[in-house]
This record gives sequence, C-alpha cells and structure tokens, in this order.
Amino acid sequence: MDNRSFRKKLEQLAEDAGNPLDRDYLERIRSLNPEINAFTEYKTALENPSNGPLKNIPFAVKDNMHAVGFRTTCGSRILQDYESPYDATVIRRLKKAGALLVGKTNMDEFAMGSSTEHSVQGVTKNPWDTERISGGSSGGSASAVSAALVPFALGSDTGGSIRQPAALCGTVGFKPTYGVVSRFGLTAFASSLDQIGPLTRCVEDARTIMSIIAGEDSRDATTLKGTRSLFLRKLEPSIAGKKFAVPIEILEYEGLEKRVYDSFMDMVERIRQEGGIVDEVSIPSVKYVVAVYYLIAPAEASSNLARYEGARFGFSDPSPNYAALVKHTREKGFGEEVKRRILLGTFTLSSAYYEAYYSKALRVRRLLNKELSDIFSQYNYLINPTCPVIAPKIGEITDPLVFYLMDIYTIAANLSGLPAASVPSCSVNKMPVGFQIVGPRMKDMEVLDLAAAVESISPFFEHGLAPIPERWSA
Repeated sequence: MDNRSFRKKLEQLAEDAGNPLDRDYLERIRSLNPEINAFTEYKTALENPSNGPLKNIPFAVKDNMHAVGFRTTCGSRILQDYESPYDATVIRRLKKAGALLVGKTNMDEFAMGSSTEHSVQGVTKNPWDTERISGGSSGGSASAVSAALVPFALGSDTGGSIRQPAALCGTVGFKPTYGVVSRFGLTAFASSLDQIGPLTRCVEDARTIMSIIAGEDSRDATTLKGTRSLFLRKLEPSIAGKKFAVPIEILEYEGLEKRVYDSFMDMVERIRQEGGIVDEVSIPSVKYVVAVYYLIAPAEASSNLARYEGARFGFSDPSPNYAALVKHTREKGFGEEVKRRILLGTFTLSSAYYEAYYSKALRVRRLLNKELSDIFSQYNYLINPTCPVIAPKIGEITDPLVFYLMDIYTIAANLSGLPAASVPSCSVNKMPVGFQIVGPRMKDMEVLDLAAAVESISPFFEHGLAPIPERWSA
C-alpha cells in the first residue's frame, strides 16, 4: 500500500484492467481487520462494477445502512441476523458510479455511543493505538479508513458520529447540511438530526464522494433540491481575508485537555499567519447543547425504536402473549445504553414532563439557531477542536455522562443542521487531534474549501494525505 500517494493509488485502480481488488484491499482486510475489528462483514469476492467515475474503487458503509447482500445489525443483538432487503439511496448512487461495496463497518448499538465499545460485534480499536477507542458511533468506518482497509467509508452523524471518530482516528470527516444527503435506507436514530457523510484521507476525496451521494431523493421528503450541484466545482482553498469565530464557551470548557487546546491554538495561529481574521465570540446557548441533545435525540429514538417489538422482524423471545413478547424481546435484544436512552426519551415525552423538558429543549434549540445565524452574519466560519480529548483507552471510561460530554463540540451543528468538517490538525503523543470547521446552511462547499486550506497547512498531513499509522503501511 502506497502510504505517500493514496489518491494516485485510487486512480491507478480505476484504470487497471480487470479487478485488482481481490489481491489488494480484500487481502488487506482479511489480514488486518481481525486486529482492529473495523468490519462486521465483508465480501470475499467483488462483482463487476458499473462504468463511472469511481469504477473499481472499494468502499465500506456503517452497519446502519441497508445494502443488499449484507446484514444490517446496527450493532445490536435485536438485528444481528437481519438481512437488508434493499440498497440505501447513497449506496445505490455509489454503485451506479462504479464503486464497489466491500462490507459493513462496526458501530455503537443503534449509533448511540461515542466509542464503538457498545456493539454486539465487539469493540473497534484505534489503528494509531489498538489499546484506545476509535470514537463513535462511526468508529468502524473511521478505523477502516485510518488503517487503509478501504479508501473511503460512509458514516452517519447524529451528534458528531462522523467527525468525532474522524478526529480520534486521524481522518477527514464531513457532515453535510441537513437534507443534502438522502436518509432513505439509513436506520433512524433521531430523524431531525441524522445525516450521512464520508470519511476519507483527504478533503478532495470527501468532495468527490459528496458529488455522488448528494441530491434530492423522492423517497426522503427532507432532501433539498439542487444540492448535488453544490459539489461539482473544484475546491478553492482560501484563508486570507476570511473571518473566523471561536466560541469563548468552548475554550473555557473545563473538560478540554491542554494538549488539545494547544493544538487548536497552534492551528489558529497558522490561520492568522495565512491572513485569516480570528475573533473570540460568545454563543451563550452552546453550553446547553449536550443537555438539549440528550432530551431531543432520545425522545426521537424512543419513537423510532418502538418498531423493534419481536413480532415483525429481528430477534424475538418466545413468550405466551404479546405484552410479554415485547418486554422480553427488548430486555434481551437491546443493550444497556440503548435502554437508557429509550427510557430517557419516553420519560421526557410523557404528558407530565413534556413541557418541563422536551418542549423547553426545543425552545433552546431555536435560540441556538438564532445565535448561530447572528454569528454567521458577521463571520464566514465557526472553528473549534472536534473533540475535547485524545482517544481514551478502551474501558477507561465507565460513566455515560463522560462519553456524552465528548460530543460537546460537535452537537451544535446537528441541532442547527449546519455543514461541518473535521480535519486532522496534528499528532499528540502519536495520537491524532481534530480541527472542526462549521459553516452556514448550504455552504457545504465553502466548508470543504476551508478544510482543504487547513489540510494544506496542517503538520499532520503528508503529501496531501492523512498518513496511515506506520505499523499498517506495507
């Protein structure tokens, strides 16, 4: 595997006669995946691809997206034998472009987690240090790209689940504006927050993938018209003259590790040296985003997961009557974190507490939207660290609240439906650190433009690509 020129490797694959993947990526997955457990399932041989811009290029998808020929387990016992009956829109579009679906990647159960430790398929490890977490919930996709098991993968992002593992595994992760990418075929967690996006080793590859998967879809009423055309132009990396806002509340967060803070401030200084204007601003409602998210997301999840009752599909625990069937199926089929969030969501939607909690969270969400809109009327971008910590050791964190707070910097973009990217900014003790860029709605390409500019000045990148950890390079 060419560590210095991965993009050229992709172009080379597309031009090669026949199908070189059986002796390249598939063999790499067979030999290396057992150590990091990025894949839950993969093919042993690949089909003939369609002609298109991604012909012969393999990819993987998070195991909450439907794909014919694979199971869709969502990392849960309740679906561990469920076979996908159709292709999600994003997969159908990638296949039409000639890309080859290699397999499914591991995830926190039903995308509820920040570490990919909560999966019936086991823990996914970080390629930079296999004693550490890969992040979550798209940890399998991030780990697979980081170790060069595939050139790109798709993840889903509900509160940071693409960007956070991208930061911890040293890849580029992009969450588009809500409605830019179809959610048809994505197993719902929180429908007003979920979005699909790519994890890659450079920003240009993320733009390429977005130019294929973006666009209106008649099977998803939330998709927006004309969005595919956003990604058809070339990247225009630029920093000079751009205005950047850094929320004071984020820098003052007590859980921000000093080494992550130092990395962020180093990149801020690099941006200033390139002619960028960086100001600290106040966004008061940012300090409430975790609380708001953990009222809204579990409420939507409790509704979306109601379909798993043992009678229609998935795991079923034989019981004498329907009430017992539902109780026993959910008790044995769902993991502890999923149960916790279902209970929280059901509680906040109950008539006695709806107004006190859920309704109030919606009001704060609207307030956050207004404050961010005001910021973007004066600034081009909002910037901050992607995650307040470097990847913790596997099993090190046992308090759910600590995991929830790991997403404190990524949640706002989901609550407001904004485009956001994480780009590796440096390495601390040989572990990656991510730099997050957030832009106004529908300014997805402008976010990728800046991400490409940050990539060009980031000391982490080598020859325009996020490096593969040395032990994984052939």
